[in-house]
Amino acid sequence: MSYPTVGESEHVGCEVCGSVVRGQAIRGSCIVDRCERCGHIVRDLDRCPADHRDLAYGGEPTLDRIRLDLTYRELVRDGVPPRVFEVGYGAGSMLRRFLDAGAEVAGVDPDQLGVRVDEVVRARGDLRTGGIEDASRLPGDQDLVYGIHVLEHVVDPHVALRSSWELLRPGGRASFITPAGDSSGLDRYGAAWWMLEDPTHIRFFSAESLSRAAAAAGFVDIEVRRLLLDSLSVDAASLARAVRPGARPRGVLGSKPVLAAAVASVPFVVAQRLVAQRSRPTLQLIARRP
Repeated sequence: MSYPTVGESEHVGCEVCGSVVRGQAIRGSCIVDRCERCGHIVRDLDRCPADHRDLAYGGEPTLDRIRLDLTYRELVRDGVPPRVFEVGYGAGSMLRRFLDAGAEVAGVDPDQLGVRVDEVVRARGDLRTGGIEDASRLPGDQDLVYGIHVLEHVVDPHVALRSSWELLRPGGRASFITPAGDSSGLDRYGAAWWMLEDPTHIRFFSAESLSRAAAAAGFVDIEVRRLLLDSLSVDAASLARAVRPGARPRGVLGSKPVLAAAVASVPFVVAQRLVAQRSRPTLQLIARRP
């Protein structure tokens, strides 16, 4: 995909590979900063407001539960790890699944969403408030460190990934899910792309930039997948934002008709993703500490 170049960004270079970054216009009066080498995108809210909602969270609880169920199955497909650490645990819903399966659980969260944490997880888990940046104060020797839609929010993704590496025991693995900046959604919907609705989405990895960042943090056996069943409501939400642009303080999925359309469109969305992998809006990084 290609976009009109509107001049070099104010950034010195790509935050992942250091190459030239240029501001590129997308449909809907938005400019994002894209790396010419690895395709990594940085988003400045002033240059690309994209009718963002007021809050970081703009999902729908039922859809979120389905997403967590699918993600959990992916994370335990080789068995339940004995020790698990979540970067950005939110309400603790995923950690509760691991806890019920017999794992020791821990996590860190900046309390960005201000949600109530599961009482069982709070009582039995090692939970910290803050960022992932200081691994020295967090419990190490983890078998699995994971984050679900976290890397697009952090201040420094290199520090976040290196800190995650330090949390793992030798041979432990990491898994991070994040929006795909090299998916066809940005090209198709422009500023209406639902992933831009969140005002705290400040970067979008490409498959290449995510691999580069993981390697720079010291990970090996790096694999980046395009997920088939994650964020199944993205297309319907993006189309609704494109057809009726404008401010929606609580987000487009707060509309019952849009939510119904998202549910109805699932078979068509899955069929499209099977045919065209670039239509899948999320990436999963899987890597191991040597």
